[in-house]
Parts: sequence; structure tokens; C-alpha cells
Amino acid sequence: MPRPRATHRRISALLGVALSSLIDVGRAESVPEQGHADSITAVTMIEIIAGDRRWTARIDATPAGRGFLSQLPLELTLNDFGGNEKIADLPRPLTRRDAPKAVTPRAGDVGFYAPWGNLALFYRDGHHSPGLIPLGRIERDESGLAGSGSMKVSIRLAAEIASK
Repeated sequence: MPRPRATHRRISALLGVALSSLIDVGRAESVPEQGHADSITAVTMIEIIAGDRRWTARIDATPAGRGFLSQLPLELTLNDFGGNEKIADLPRPLTRRDAPKAVTPRAGDVGFYAPWGNLALFYRDGHHSPGLIPLGRIERDESGLAGSGSMKVSIRLAAEIASK
């Protein structure tokens, strides 16, 4: 029968090995793999094209932003809503993980309105909106989106546009 002190040392050694393995596993999971969605840079540029009009927008590397980027390229019809934004349904909803409960959108913001499942491009400041998830910002003059009509747009990664 092993002596109690020797058994105690063996258990301590085994626990130490097990804990160091767990720490190493945690480290390995926190480092994004090459080509994995988490390796998207802090900002990804997209282009929104409607006929001869173009807007460049940056999409932030948030869980919802990465989900939006994974749906590109998109062909959408934007409809005016509330006199301050253009909206269109996305093919799939985006995650609410790590998103604020509500935001007050500013002209130029790109967002996802989770309760309805739609993309929102703001050309004027909006109202405080629970469920609106920020995705990014239009880089320049968003006022070209204004108007009561609808518009067909293509949304693509900026690199895809440049390579065509």
C-alpha cells in the first residue's frame, strides 16, 4: 500500500499537469486560425453600388459584422423608412452576441435591426433604437441614399470590386 505522503505528491503532480494542459488549451483557442472568421481585420471595406452611384463603408470586426460579411455579395432592394434610412431584409439574421441593447444611429451608420432582420443604412440621424446593432459606417456622403423611393443595390467586399 502506498504511503499517504507519496500518494499526495502523485495527486499534486497529476493535478499540476492537468491544469497546465487546460491553460494551454485555453491559449490555443484564443488565437484565431489562419482563414478563420475571427482573423478578419478590425475593419473590412465594402462597396454599395446603385447604378452609377457608389458608397464605400467600413464594417467592424464584431460578431454581427462578421456575420454580415459572410453573406456578401448581396443584391438587395433598399426601401426608404422613416425619412432617415434605407432598409432591406437580409437572407439570414445576424447574431446579437456582444451587441449593445440599443443605439442612437447617426447619418452614415450601417446597422442591423434585429427585431425585423433588416439591414439599415442611415442617411440622417435616427432615434434611439433598442435592437439596432451597429455594423459600421459609410465613409463619405451618405446623402445620396436619401429619397422616398426604393433602389436596387449590390453590396460586395471592396477587394472583389477592385479585382473585377
